[in-house]
Amino acid sequence: MSEKIKLLLVEDDPNLGNLLAEYLRAKDHDVTLRTDGQQGWDAYAKGAYDLLILDVMMPVKDGFTLAREIRAKDQTTPIVFLTAKSMKQDTIQGFQLGADDYISKPFSMEELILRVDAVLRRTKGVTPKPEETNLYEVGNSSFEPRLQLLRTPAGERKLTTKESDLLGLLCANANELLERGEALTKVWGNDSYFNGRSMDVYIAKLRKYLRDDEALEIINVHGKGFRLITK
Repeated sequence: MSEKIKLLLVEDDPNLGNLLAEYLRAKDHDVTLRTDGQQGWDAYAKGAYDLLILDVMMPVKDGFTLAREIRAKDQTTPIVFLTAKSMKQDTIQGFQLGADDYISKPFSMEELILRVDAVLRRTKGVTPKPEETNLYEVGNSSFEPRLQLLRTPAGERKLTTKESDLLGLLCANANELLERGEALTKVWGNDSYFNGRSMDVYIAKLRKYLRDDEALEIINVHGKGFRLITK
C-alpha cells in the first residue's frame, strides 16, 4: 500500500476548511487543517508535507506572508492558493511568491482535487522526460535538471521544480524556438490564461537568475514563444 500524500490546508473559514479537509481525506490524502497563517507556519515547521493549500485572506498572518516565509527556506514544496480575490495583480503576486497554482472562490470540490493532483503529478515521482540530460552547459553556465541545480558566474542556485522544468526545456531547445503552447502543456499541464501569466512570471525569474552570464539571454518571440540564445 502506497503512503498517503500529506497536505497542509490553511483556511480561516471553519465550515469551508472542514468540508475541504473531509473531501481530501475521502480521496485518500492525509490532511492537517489549520485556521490562520500563524498556525499554518507552526504546523509547517513541525511537519513534512507534499503540498500546501493556503487561503490568501486570513487573520494573524495572510497567505501571501505565510508563503513568503515558507519560500525563504523551502523552494520546492508545492503551494496552491485559495482566494476570493481575482484581481490580475493578486494572481501575479501569488505566482511571484512561488505558487504552483491559484484557485479562485467559488470552486467545486472536483476542481480542487483535479488541480491538487495535477500539481502533485508535476512535482512528485515524475519520470525524466526524453529530452532531459544529466547536464546542460550553456554560455558560461551549467544546469543539472535532476538536481535542479543552476551554476552561473554568480554562483549556485537550487531551483524550484517548475523553474527547473522550464529551464530544462529552454536548454534542450537552445538557440531554437520553444513554443509557448508546448512549454505550458509540458510544465503546467494546459495553456489556460492563468498558467500563461504564471509562465511569464517564471520566465522573468529565470532571466534574473541568468543575468550575470553575458553569454546567455532569454528572448521573447512575440506571439510564438521563447528562445534561449547562447552567445
